[in-house]
Amino acid sequence: MNIDGHTGLIAHIGYPTHTFKSPMIYNPYFESAGINAVVVPMGCRSEHFVPVLRSFFALENAVGALITMPHKATTVGLLDDSSVAVKVAGSCNAVRRDADGRLVGDMFDGEGFVRGVRRKGLRLQGARALVVGSGGVGSAIAASLAGASVGALALFDANPASARALVERLRQHHPALEVFAGDNDPRGFDLVVNATPLGMNADDPLPLDVDRLSPHTFVGEVVMKAEMTPLLQAATARGCAVQIGTDMLFEQIPAYLEFFGLPTTTADALRAGARLAY
Repeated sequence: MNIDGHTGLIAHIGYPTHTFKSPMIYNPYFESAGINAVVVPMGCRSEHFVPVLRSFFALENAVGALITMPHKATTVGLLDDSSVAVKVAGSCNAVRRDADGRLVGDMFDGEGFVRGVRRKGLRLQGARALVVGSGGVGSAIAASLAGASVGALALFDANPASARALVERLRQHHPALEVFAGDNDPRGFDLVVNATPLGMNADDPLPLDVDRLSPHTFVGEVVMKAEMTPLLQAATARGCAVQIGTDMLFEQIPAYLEFFGLPTTTADALRAGARLAY
């Protein structure tokens, strides 16, 4: 990759940066496709985030920003315009500057998850889905599942108030959806999603009781530290179809590229060229 005076900058802002996977996917693609852009990890603590984001977009060669933990919620208040997904999720993971200099935000975690499960053959229209975790990523996935016309959506969070607040936002923007806050019992669902950090550490408990999973239930994961988390290993042993955490990432990148006005590609092409390390 040749970085020169014309190189477009995409900031990947979060803290800490050691788990970041995006630079190992975007940059090989840019190099192979001859796109003069680069994704740069930028470790930024919460107390510095607001001035850092605003200063970044003062750069003339700023293409956009990928926003990750712990800044996704804070970003919403810095935007001049945002998508419905951002409004439902209450968080944002993509920012660009429009022709008028305004900051525009979107949320693609849920879009990536939905694209992935659809490509694996799961029919979402009319399906019953359970999302465990109502934080930024769980809210984004719930928003996209609602947009994909699931038949019913159950939400669980260790903080019940968080799940209830997400229910209200979903009802506001998707009034026809059957949505409710309940428990994490996976019985009777076509799709079950772990949208919590459980699985990042070896001694983490499972986010749900896998003994209550039906072999016909599709199980999705957001944790990317390892491909087959303990939850996915247990679900596979019960005969469930699964989606690994990085599939969500690969599937959302084409949408990011379109959002940033860059030539897009497919998730398969991105995976073939990626240089992931765990």
